[in-house]
Amino acid sequence: MRLAVLAAALVAAVCVAVAAAQPTAPPATVYAAASLSDAFPKIAPRAHFSFAGSNALAAQIRQGAPADVFASANVKLPFALYGEGFCSRPVVFTRNSLVLIVPSSNPAHIHRISDVTRKGVKLVIAAKGVPVGDYTLQVLSKLHLARALSNVVSRETDVREVLAKVALDEADAGFVYSTDTRTVPGKVKTLAIPARGRPNIEYGICVVLRNDRTAGHNFVRRILSPAGQRILLRYGFLPRRP
Repeated sequence: MRLAVLAAALVAAVCVAVAAAQPTAPPATVYAAASLSDAFPKIAPRAHFSFAGSNALAAQIRQGAPADVFASANVKLPFALYGEGFCSRPVVFTRNSLVLIVPSSNPAHIHRISDVTRKGVKLVIAAKGVPVGDYTLQVLSKLHLARALSNVVSRETDVREVLAKVALDEADAGFVYSTDTRTVPGKVKTLAIPARGRPNIEYGICVVLRNDRTAGHNFVRRILSPAGQRILLRYGFLPRRP
């Protein structure tokens, strides 16, 4: 009996040693929209991230950047990469909403979206081609407020730069995602965009084909998993549509 117990213990020890010797799956290298820089590391702490404007990241992938995954703040950019053979067919993994923000002190006394057209208002937006910049232009067009563009004092490369300018009182107003406002509590006030002007903001994700596809697919599965989706919701993102 004692020999049987010792033999079982030996077998268990060998199994543990073999399992410990097995190489763990390498972490994915993920190129992701700046608005995901708080949520994504909580979903996949071991992954390597590069956060920036989605358009800049897509350009880097075309030039051979070592990304395994591309997560964009729109679906246009990943579908373009898919059409060019750089990545797998994208899927929508979350949604967001656009808001107008002003500094908490609101020195320009902006109380509605149309106030950004007033003379002297310093408006900061993201550049054209950056998803949040394109969504901003859609809002201004839908609401017939294109004249506000004459008040633009800077065009930033990603949403976090727009957020920083307003939070630091370097601008009177700016357009960002609602999720970004959570990262600077007490620094900005939020104004909702009228329903008729709201853009449809869907985030697309794809696996970059010429790099580590296994790591890429594992990361995408993690984002789409119930646990990953719960974390995105916790950070203010909107659920995927059925």
